[in-house]
Amino acid sequence: MTWSPGLIEALAAAGRAPVLLVACDYDGTLAPIVDDPAHAHPLRPAIAGLRGLAVLPDTHVAVVSGRSLRDLAALSRLPDEVHLVGSHGSEFEPVSIGRFSDEQIALLHRLSAEMAVIADTVPGCSIETKPSGVAFHYRRADTAAGRAAAQRIIDGPGRLDGVHLREGKCVVELSVVDTDKGGALERLRSMLSADTVVFIGDDVTDEDAFAHLRGPDVGVKVGPGDTGAAHRVADPEEVAGLLGRLLDERSGWVAGHRAPPIERHSLLSDQRTLALVDPDARISWMCHPRADSQALFAELLGGPTAGYFAIRPLANGGAPIQRYLHESMIVETQWRTHKVTDYLDVSGGRVAEHASRTELVRVVEGSGPVEIVFAPRLDFGRNVTELELVPDGVAVVGGHEPITLVAPGVEWELIVSGAHHSARAVVDPADVPLVLDLQLGAADSDDRPVDASFEASRRAETVAFWKGTATGLSLPPVATSLVRRSAMVLEALRYAPSGAMLAAATTSLPEAIGGHRNWDYRFCWPRDSSMSCASLARLGRTEPGLALLDWLCERVDHATRPDLLRPLYCVTGDEHVPEATIAELAGYAGSRPVRIGNAAENQVQLDALGPVAELVFLIFTRARVLRPRHWALIEKLADVVVDHWHEPDHGIWEVRLARQQNVVSKVMCWQVLDRAIRIADATGRDVPETWAAARDAIHGEVMEHGWSEARGTFVSHYGGDELDAGLLLMGTSGFVDPTSPRFEATVRRIERELCDGPAVYRYHHEDGLSGTEGGMLICTGWLVQALVACGRVDDAVDWFDRLVIPAGPTGLLPEQIDPTTELGLGNVPQAYSHLAVIDSALALAAEGITG
Repeated sequence: MTWSPGLIEALAAAGRAPVLLVACDYDGTLAPIVDDPAHAHPLRPAIAGLRGLAVLPDTHVAVVSGRSLRDLAALSRLPDEVHLVGSHGSEFEPVSIGRFSDEQIALLHRLSAEMAVIADTVPGCSIETKPSGVAFHYRRADTAAGRAAAQRIIDGPGRLDGVHLREGKCVVELSVVDTDKGGALERLRSMLSADTVVFIGDDVTDEDAFAHLRGPDVGVKVGPGDTGAAHRVADPEEVAGLLGRLLDERSGWVAGHRAPPIERHSLLSDQRTLALVDPDARISWMCHPRADSQALFAELLGGPTAGYFAIRPLANGGAPIQRYLHESMIVETQWRTHKVTDYLDVSGGRVAEHASRTELVRVVEGSGPVEIVFAPRLDFGRNVTELELVPDGVAVVGGHEPITLVAPGVEWELIVSGAHHSARAVVDPADVPLVLDLQLGAADSDDRPVDASFEASRRAETVAFWKGTATGLSLPPVATSLVRRSAMVLEALRYAPSGAMLAAATTSLPEAIGGHRNWDYRFCWPRDSSMSCASLARLGRTEPGLALLDWLCERVDHATRPDLLRPLYCVTGDEHVPEATIAELAGYAGSRPVRIGNAAENQVQLDALGPVAELVFLIFTRARVLRPRHWALIEKLADVVVDHWHEPDHGIWEVRLARQQNVVSKVMCWQVLDRAIRIADATGRDVPETWAAARDAIHGEVMEHGWSEARGTFVSHYGGDELDAGLLLMGTSGFVDPTSPRFEATVRRIERELCDGPAVYRYHHEDGLSGTEGGMLICTGWLVQALVACGRVDDAVDWFDRLVIPAGPTGLLPEQIDPTTELGLGNVPQAYSHLAVIDSALALAAEGITG
C-alpha cells in the first residue's frame, strides 16, 4: 500500500506523543461496509493493531460509532482496554448519558413508531432502535426508493421539536440527545489527558470529529468524498495497515530507540560542557552552554528525533573499536576503512571563565564514502529546529546564541524531518582528513581556520591539557590504567569556571530498565564532589579540591539555611533546580520519566558536611595547605553540627520520606567535629569545648541507639532494624575500630543481606519510591575498603574485581550494576563509581596488592 509522505511523517510524530489517543469509526473503517449491519465484522489485522496499541503505556484507544453501545461491543469483541462510544457519542462506556426525561422517552417512542411505518412500506428498509434514538437504514433498498423513504424521514419525524438529525452512508438517524462524534472525541481527550489524537473515519458523521482536531492531531479519511481530514486511505484494509504502522512507531518509541549499553559510551569534556559518543561514533548526548543546560543532542534519552550527530562509513567497515588517545579525553572510533576522532577543544585557554564558545571537533579519515547526518534538536527536541546553509557549513536558525557546523568543502542537503530540519552529506575524505567544527556560542576572538593543519595543533594542545591533569599523580600498582582514567573522568566532570564538579554527565539513565527511578545528576553535590576531590588528593592532586572548597565557601557565605549547605547546586552557584519531567522523550530503553532538575535540593542532609570537612583535613595533612577561608569554613561547619546533629534528616540516600535519625548522618557529623579538632590541634588553635563535647555525645548516642542487639548489627536509623551500605563508612572514617566485633558483624551482615553476585545494594527497606534498582558501585567500593580495614584482603580483592565489571571499553563507569546481566545502570560516567575505583585500588595497594 502507498501512503503519502505527509501521512507517514504524521504517524511517526503521533507515535512519539507523550499521551496518545487513537480513535476510529467502526463501519467502513474497522469493518467493511456490508448489506446487513449485523454481519459487519472487523478485520482481524485492524483489531490486532488496536489491541496492541491499547496495552502500551500512555496510549489509549477508542471506537466511536453510530451503532448502539451494546451492538458495538457484541460485534467488535474488543478488550476492556479499548473505550467504546456508541450512538455518535451519546453512549459512553462504562457510564451512560443519564436518565431521560418523560418528554424524551415519549418522543423516542413516537420516533420509533413513525419510522417503522415508513420502513415497512419500502422493501429493504429497516430501523434500529438505540438508547437515545432510532436509525433508519436503506442500504439494501432500491436506490431511488430508499432515498425517497429517507427523505420522508427527514421531512416528517425529523422535523419534530427536540429531535436531532444526522445523515450518514445510507442511514438517517434521529436522536433525542444532541451529541456528535466531535463532542465525544473532546470528552475522550479531556478524560484521558491526551496530547495528540489520531482519528480515522469514513462517514459523513466523522466530519464532526475531524473538525475538532488541532495542532499535532492526525485525521485520516477512509475512502472517497469531501473531508476536513488532512490525510486519506482507500479502505479498511489500508486502515489495518495504518494501525499496524502506528503500533510499530509507538512500540519503538515506548521501548526506546537504539539503546547501546550505558557503559559503552565515551565522554568528551572541555570542563564547561560534556558530550557522549556512542559505540558507533554518534554524538547522542550534549547540552549547551553547560552540562546542566538544555540538550542539543538527546538521542540517548529520546531516540533519533531528539537529536544526534552521526558519521558512518557507507561501505561495510566492520564493527567499530573505540579508545581514548594519548591519555586524554580525545576519543577515536576506528573501522577497517575509516576512523573518526572527537574532542571538545580546550586549546587557547578555552576552559577559562571568560571563554564563550564551545567547539566540538570531529575529524574523519579514511578511504571511501562516509555519511554525515547533523540533526541538532533545541531544548531536548521540544523547540522546532531549523537549519540554513551558510558559507562553509550549516547554521541553526534562531536559538539563544549562534550554533554553526563549519565544514569547508562539504556539500550539504537539508532534509525536513517533521517539524525539524536535518543536514546530510556524503563525502570521501580520501587523502586529506575532513575536519568538522561545531561552534556553539559567539566567537571569543577572530575565527580560526578549520583545516587539517590547524586542527593538528589544536589537538596537540588539547592532549597536553589533559595529560597535564594527570602529571604528578601517584598511581597505585592496582588497576593502574583504570585508576588513571578514573582520575581523568573526575577532572572532566569539573566545571572549571567555578570549581564545582558534577555528580554525573547525564540525566535519567535508569536504575532499572523500564523503571521510574531516573534522576538528573548534572549538578554539584557538596558530598559527592568533596569525596571526588578527596580521591584526587589521595593521588597527589589537590588543585581541584582547593577550587571546590573556594566555591563552597561562597555558597556558605550566601547561605540562608541553618545547615549552611544545600544538598546540591547548579554548577554556577545558587540558582535553584526545580524538578520537572520531559514527557516528549521516551527515555533510555523506554525508561520514563525523563527528569530535569532534582527535588533533593530541598532536603536536609547533614551527612554532606562530613566529606567537606574530610577534604579540608586531607589537603591539610597531604599538602600542608590550609587557606584561612577554608579554616573559617571548618569552623562554621563544626558550629552547625554542634547545633543540629541531634536533629533528623533525609540522609545520604535522599529517600523521599519523612526525616529520620539516620546513623550515617550522625557518623558524618562526628567526622566534621573530629577533623576540625585534629586540624586545630595540629595548627595550635584553641578547640571550643562545645566541639569536643558534641563529638563525644554523638559517638555515645550512636553506639547506644544505632546498634541493634536483636540483629547483631549497626542499623540504618534509630529504632529500626534495616541495613544500609553506608554503615561501612563507620570503620573507614575512624568512627569505630574496623577490627571491633560490632563493625565486623555489620560487614558480614551487609555481605549476607545486601550483596547479590557482583552487586552491593544501598538498602532493601522502603524509601518512598516505586520500582527497583541495581547495586551501587560506590557501595561495592566501600565494601572493598571495609574488608581491607578488617584485615580480609583476599575478600577485598575479589570484590574489587566485581567493582570493575561494568567498566566500558573506554573505562567509563555507570552508577550501578544489574546483578543478572552484569550491565551498567544509572547515569554515566558517575563520579561516585570512579572515586570508588581510586580509593579501593589505593586501599589494596597499601596492603601490598599489585596487578
